[in-house]
Amino acid sequence: MGYTREERLDIGKQIYNNEINKSDAAIKYRISEGTARDYMRLYRDVNGLPPKNRIQKDENTVKISAHSSEPDLSEYESMTKEELVKSRIREARLKKDTK
Repeated sequence: MGYTREERLDIGKQIYNNEINKSDAAIKYRISEGTARDYMRLYRDVNGLPPKNRIQKDENTVKISAHSSEPDLSEYESMTKEELVKSRIREARLKKDTK
């Protein structure tokens, strides 16, 4: 199914403005995700807009630094000896899994 330039721009606008994602647009308009992406790029380029930031998808993701310059020991101060041992075992397992 072919779409006019105006229709492609409208589909691209919806994707660019996060009204619909590429997968949903592909299903709704019976196009591939690559074509949906191309429509979004067409809309962006015609209107002189900046590229979408991929990080927008992860705005609710909390990023944790694996290496802190100063460890926060307040959590450990209130632990019993048994809890401390379990915590160290857990940390050692996590380190082993990441290697």
